[in-house]
Amino acid sequence: NPDLPIDERVDDLLSRLTPEEKVGQMMNQTPAIERLGIPPYDWWNEALHGVARAGKATVFPQAIGLAATFDDEALLKTFTMVSDEARAKYHQYQKDKEYDRYKGLTFWTPNINIFRDPRWGRGMETYGEDPYLTGRMGLAVVKGLQGNDPDYYKTHACAKHYAVHSGPEYTRHTANLNDVSPRDLWETYLPAFKTLVEDAKVREVMCAYQRLDDEPCCGNNRLLQQILRDEWGFKYLVVSDCGAVTDIYESHKTASDAVHATAKAALAGTDVECGFNYTYKSIPDAVKRGLISEAEVNKHVLRLLEGRFELGEMDDPSLVEWSKIPYSVMDCKEHRQTALEMARQTIVLLQNKDNVLPLKKGAEKIAVIGPNAANTPMMWGNYNGTP
Repeated sequence: NPDLPIDERVDDLLSRLTPEEKVGQMMNQTPAIERLGIPPYDWWNEALHGVARAGKATVFPQAIGLAATFDDEALLKTFTMVSDEARAKYHQYQKDKEYDRYKGLTFWTPNINIFRDPRWGRGMETYGEDPYLTGRMGLAVVKGLQGNDPDYYKTHACAKHYAVHSGPEYTRHTANLNDVSPRDLWETYLPAFKTLVEDAKVREVMCAYQRLDDEPCCGNNRLLQQILRDEWGFKYLVVSDCGAVTDIYESHKTASDAVHATAKAALAGTDVECGFNYTYKSIPDAVKRGLISEAEVNKHVLRLLEGRFELGEMDDPSLVEWSKIPYSVMDCKEHRQTALEMARQTIVLLQNKDNVLPLKKGAEKIAVIGPNAANTPMMWGNYNGTP
């Protein structure tokens, strides 16, 4: 009954689920519950600089370039276009009964990690080394993605990777960051997350792979409970980075097996596991062994069901204003023009030695050389759509 408040609808649905069905909802690829008419859903979707990995979409400049514009208003406009395309894609996929990865409404972006080491290959996904700029840009992205409708969120945004996740990539599954000073933690690494939680009301937070002060981030009570929920008042979904719960016992070895890793992550506050073999399949064993309670499981399932309801995923599309966005917005002329304008704004002039610029029209030529000069996929950046 869409006329009822979401909390009543969630409570009602939760009461109808079996323990096995509840566990299935706590993994990123959630199976259908056919007896209740609930379709499958995959929480894993990407939109770093345009709707990604789901076919044709407008590809806007990479995040590090967007940061160089220093224009959060333009970024809000850009990500309003991104979420327009996301909604148009989603409703078409729903009509076609396509429910697999990258075809949903929960987008695991923005990446608001701090880019300190230029050797970190994924630093281009971030908004740079400055916590204030990162917070301002992240705020614009979240607002553009989540929309301003009083009844339904347009999409979900996700602040990632929480926290102190800045490479190098090859150690991310084993690293233990135990030398981060309290000042650096609170003045460098956490401010953007705090801004997105308190000011942008971001609906998802992704916990990181590595350990912070000996505890894996996805099982870190201080990060996920004391700071995120108790101090900042975050009430919504925490999703794990993909494979991070498995890392708790396989790589970090801070739990003896999958069952104890599951209990550690769940009790710390990780609601949805993104995984491959799914450590959360051990939840029934953890309950049987008294490591977590059924009430604890219910707490997580309530949060993720609330997320699906507030996106309108459980309701007829005719009730959702966002369903009226036409498919013709995909990679449309206006969006391409905005992408071009943003690309122009990303350009930063470091110096103009000997007054080389501006070039005299027709009188000068430029040679663009090197292995990336004609490498089109390199120009797309990662987490990209198909232009």
